[in-house]
Amino acid sequence: MKKIFPLLLLLAIGNFAHATSRESLPRDVEKLLPEAKIKPEDASKWNLGAGVTQKMIHVNGEWVNPYGIAYVKLGSFYNDDHAFGGQIGYRIPVALNGTDKNGFYLGVYGGSLQSKSVDGKDEVQYGAGGDLSYVLLNKERISTFSVGIGAGSELHDKNGKMIVETRPQIQFSYTLSVGF
Repeated sequence: MKKIFPLLLLLAIGNFAHATSRESLPRDVEKLLPEAKIKPEDASKWNLGAGVTQKMIHVNGEWVNPYGIAYVKLGSFYNDDHAFGGQIGYRIPVALNGTDKNGFYLGVYGGSLQSKSVDGKDEVQYGAGGDLSYVLLNKERISTFSVGIGAGSELHDKNGKMIVETRPQIQFSYTLSVGF
């Protein structure tokens, strides 16, 4: 599971270069790129907020670009020792409606999925997955309701007994961010 985080980080950082490199691409490669659906006047480029993801209360930062929304969530789980957790992800619009860029977005995420007590202390299960979100997006705020499915790493106690197995698990999330 630890190998997926550098890949997700590389994808997030790679999106910063999209604006200047599109003009320099050959025409046949440019046709393969997705259509830019979000204009700069539709939303604030940088947003800060807070939310709840599964059993993690977090603050989050969101970057809106023409192709979607990249986000980072940092917080703690609200069980027992309040273990630290975080996630990164990216969502692309698939069905927009109305005058604002409200609609359904598909995304991927990776990071902390849940916290469980193992040998008397809290251990964090790391994993990745995909989600379907309904995003309310305008210049002042981003409000996101999402349902995702992902899988995480196994957690074992000191005797080798499996505490948490790798299996699909549903993740619910709500965030509210304001632009600046």
